[in-house]
Amino acid sequence: MADEAAKGALHGLRVIDLTRVLSGPFCTMILGDLGADVIKVETPRGDPVRGQGTMTDGVSGYFAGFNRNKRSVVLDLYSEGGKTALRRLLSDADVLVENFRPGTLDKLGLSAEVLQALNPRLIVASVNGYGSSGPHAGRPAFDFIAQAMSGFMGVNGAADGAPMRAAPPISDLVAGLYAALGVVAAVVGRQRTGQGQTVEVAMVNSLVSMMAYLASEYFATGRVPQRTGNDHPLVYPYGLFDCADGQIAVANSHDEILRRFLDRLDLGWIMSDPRYETNAGRMARREELRELINSRMAGQPRAHWLQVLNAAGVPCGEVKDLAQVFADPQIAAQDMVIEADWQDGPSLKMPGFPVKLGTTPCTVHRPVPRLGGHTAEILAEVGFAPDQIAALVQAGAVGPGDDP
Repeated sequence: MADEAAKGALHGLRVIDLTRVLSGPFCTMILGDLGADVIKVETPRGDPVRGQGTMTDGVSGYFAGFNRNKRSVVLDLYSEGGKTALRRLLSDADVLVENFRPGTLDKLGLSAEVLQALNPRLIVASVNGYGSSGPHAGRPAFDFIAQAMSGFMGVNGAADGAPMRAAPPISDLVAGLYAALGVVAAVVGRQRTGQGQTVEVAMVNSLVSMMAYLASEYFATGRVPQRTGNDHPLVYPYGLFDCADGQIAVANSHDEILRRFLDRLDLGWIMSDPRYETNAGRMARREELRELINSRMAGQPRAHWLQVLNAAGVPCGEVKDLAQVFADPQIAAQDMVIEADWQDGPSLKMPGFPVKLGTTPCTVHRPVPRLGGHTAEILAEVGFAPDQIAALVQAGAVGPGDDP
């Protein structure tokens, strides 16, 4: 049982990863964390992210944070030798993940018909900006554009300010998560049918699906949601409040929690005051209530209110910067800071695994690969003889990487 657990839940699943930058690599990293054998196919110049962000001993922490648990093979997909090698890889793979613009696989000679004939069991997952149909299908897209085009940016920011992007590349991350979920679902489906299928995830669609109650309210009322900054758009009081030494976040999501909150502040009378007894009334008088709450909370430091409110079952917390987050004993207890080695390079810190599987946990079982660090190894696994590998290297169709 211990040996099986060490292999990971997706052990035995081979994933050919044609992705670069972020959305696709995040998807394939998740699959790798779960135990899949992820083969990252790179151009001779490599994933552009290899050269981005702060370098540690000549390697990128940004790249490392999305490419652990993978092996790298370099193929020139515009050469016949590179295309032949890729087809060989795909012929017995389980999954292909790509994040090109729609139509690029066709240009590489890997149309849906070709892939179906090559490997009927192959699951082909595509992550793109807008989807493969519709008037915007051919447009390029990055996270910033997806945040703008999805409405996500339009609902973020202060009421009297401009639309605001989320700091993390949220559309890349959500699309990568959805793509990983889609791949796992397709793998389960294949167990019944014996056939692969396509999985498509668009960054814009991913953020549209995250509009939650904002979309529900729009459909119900026809009114475009307005930006509310750190206040909740549907309930109040809910947001940041002033203590003697700074702010804390308080989430009074319904009246039962709100009563506990107000009772601890000796403001319980608010819930029986005709002006504030309904949520609609409280929403209409947010600034009045904000002043009342802030004036009461300002008499004690954050530590006092965090202790009192959490003990009462009122969700609340400090607004932390990343230094505080990664020093938090709770984060440490959850193993949310881990280290991964770079192949023949330094060990780098990165966020840990948010999914905690009881029997087959996520692990770092492969280092972050150097560019082409497994080229000869992988080509040999799919049947290329040493002299054939040498010829491909000589022709520039594969490499750099391990000496053949």
